[in-house]
This record gives sequence, C-alpha cells and structure tokens, in this order.
Amino acid sequence: MAGTRLVQWLNILVWALVLLKTEGANVSITIVEDAVAKGAVCLDGSPPAYHWDKGFGAGINNWLVHIEGGGWCNNVTLCLNRSETRLGSSKHMDKAVAFTGILSRVQNYNPDFYNWNRIKIRYCDGASFTGDVEAVDPATNLHFRGARIWPAVIEDLLSKGMKDAKNAFLSGCSAGGLASILHCDSFRALIPSGATVKCLSDAGYFINVKDISGAQHIEEFYSQVVATHGSAKNLPSSCTSKIKPELCFFPQNVAHEIKTPIIFVNAAYDSWQIKNILVPTIVDPHGTWHNCRRNIKKCSDDQIQTMQGFRLDFLKALENTGNSSSKGLFIDSCYDHCQTELQETWLFDDSPLLAKTTIAKAVGDWYYDRRPFQKIDCPYPCNPTCHNLVTVLQEHPDL
Repeated sequence: MAGTRLVQWLNILVWALVLLKTEGANVSITIVEDAVAKGAVCLDGSPPAYHWDKGFGAGINNWLVHIEGGGWCNNVTLCLNRSETRLGSSKHMDKAVAFTGILSRVQNYNPDFYNWNRIKIRYCDGASFTGDVEAVDPATNLHFRGARIWPAVIEDLLSKGMKDAKNAFLSGCSAGGLASILHCDSFRALIPSGATVKCLSDAGYFINVKDISGAQHIEEFYSQVVATHGSAKNLPSSCTSKIKPELCFFPQNVAHEIKTPIIFVNAAYDSWQIKNILVPTIVDPHGTWHNCRRNIKKCSDDQIQTMQGFRLDFLKALENTGNSSSKGLFIDSCYDHCQTELQETWLFDDSPLLAKTTIAKAVGDWYYDRRPFQKIDCPYPCNPTCHNLVTVLQEHPDL
C-alpha cells in the first residue's frame, strides 16, 4: 500500500513539474495610457492593454504579436454586458497571464520563437479591431473604437523597439485570428520595410454557411456587428466595393487579396463553428445535438454526416485563399478550436500531427522558409493524433 501511494505521489510530482515548465512565468500587463488621447479605447472607455515578454539572445530583434480571441458583440445590450468584463475593459483584465504554446519562452516547447519578443494584445472592442464610431452615447458610455486601438498598440510597440525588428510575426486565435487576417497587410505597412513580416490565423477562418435549419444565422450576426461598430469603412475596400460589408467579415471573401505571407491553422471540424454557426443553440431546442456538440465521439451517424458536409463547405471556402506559395495551410481533422496557444496542441509529446508534423514545426518551417507547408487532413476519424477535446458547452453569449 505504501509503495502504491509513493508511486501515485511521484506521478503527481512529475506532472506538476511538467505543467510548471510548460506554463512558464506569468507576464505582466502593460496599459497603453497614451491611447486614450487618440480615442483608442475599449468598449467602456478604458485604455487598451497587452502583455510583453521581452526577447533575448538571438531573438532580441524579433517580434511575435499575438491577438487574443473572444467572439464579438452585435448590439448595444450585449456590448454593454461585455464592457463589464475583460473582453470590454482593461479594468477587468488579469494583471498577469501565463504564456504557453506559440508564446512560450521554453525552447523545448517553442523552438523557433521562444527567445523572440512575444506580445499578447488583449481584445476589448468586440469587433476584431474594425469598429470606429465617433459618437459616444452618454446613456451607455460605449465606445466602438477597435480600429483605433490597433494602430495605437502597434505604435506603442514600435516605440519600445519593434521599429528595429528584423523579423515580425502577427498571429491571433479565433476572433483574434480573424483580426490577424483583416489586419495582416496593415501590420506589414506599420513594420520597417527591411523586416521579414508574415501572419498566422489560428481558428480564424470563419465560413459563411447556413445552420442546420437553413437560416443564414452567422451572416445576419456579422451584419449586426458591422452596423453596431461602424466597421464597414475599416474592412478591405477591395471587398466592400464589390459586396455587402458584412460579407467582408468572412475570410473567404478577403483572404485572396492579402499580399503579406500568411498561414492558416484551423481544424476542419472547428468546434466553435460547429457549436455556433452550424448548430447554434437556437436551432436545437430539444437538445438533440447537445452531446454531439460537446464530444464528437457521441455524434450519431447522421450528425457525423452533417459535420462531414460542414468540412466540405470549409474546404471549398478555403480555396479562396488562392494557391500562392506564400500561403501556408495546416488544416487537421480534429474537433478543436485554437491550437497554437495551448502547449498540448502546439508542441508536446502527444500533439496533433499532420503529415507527421506538429503545428509548431510546420509554422516554424514555413516562417523561416525551410519548407512550404500546405497540408489538408483526411476526413474524421482518420487522424489518431487528434485530441478532440471534450468541452463543457459554453455557447458564446452573443450568438
């Protein structure tokens, strides 16, 4: 009995040490106070913020700027609720956060970017940094100014050394992944011309498809986001000059116009899109999809068939990225959402593989031009390395 307990305690200790090593030290918040004078503020009028873990050694002049995710708000009521959280106010943000995955400072777990300047931009505007409405309703004090936050934060980073960047990499997850698509070329324009600049979108390739009831749920939602935040003028004009502005919120309508090299990391069965675009709660009143949406292994044959259809729609939308060699693709068949921020999916002993390659290896090889990477996985359940994380259903409150 004593021996068994000792083994159990040793196992707990080993896992604790692994977690400590991969989590790394917490990184303190930086509040961009000067941004307020420019009107570049969060939903509640507080200044924007970011976390910065400084580069060292050979990475001292390299900069990785990662944009936090967190959905969107599409009307005053929901934006007002959001303004009382970390997703709408720097007053409610954690003073320090752990950097893992692509932000890790541990070489073994992030070999290509561990010693870079690594920045996490906090997301507090609710529209992927596209909104800009001058008027502020005194009844709500809501500020729709995301498009001002973006350059204000970048300018602050430039003043702190990014103006001397030799390499710069813009990345983002979810709504931040969409932001990295929409702002990829503007990031290139703000960085010194001599630097190598590329972008990464993780789980940011949201597609325009009907939900299982046949309704255009996500298109209508994006239409409301664009109208509420005044986003139209800040979306790519090459797109808005041809189609409705809300359609330019979908990467499939703008990705082909991106001139800066960009890599798309996405699950073909993106769990957030399945839960909120394909099968939002409103179209499943009897909870028929409840267990399936939470755990893909509990889906019926018919539900899997519906999700296979979503995958085909996703791959068709992905064709609009174009076939340029400067575009990268890591499209696995996992049921997941945001894979670069988490150590276990970015680079760990049992990380997901595509063409026998981890996400970290594929992204690093692509960034440094060691080899191109444009791979699309076979259909579920063909990939045994997928984690297919079981989740507690927490629908985004805005959808």
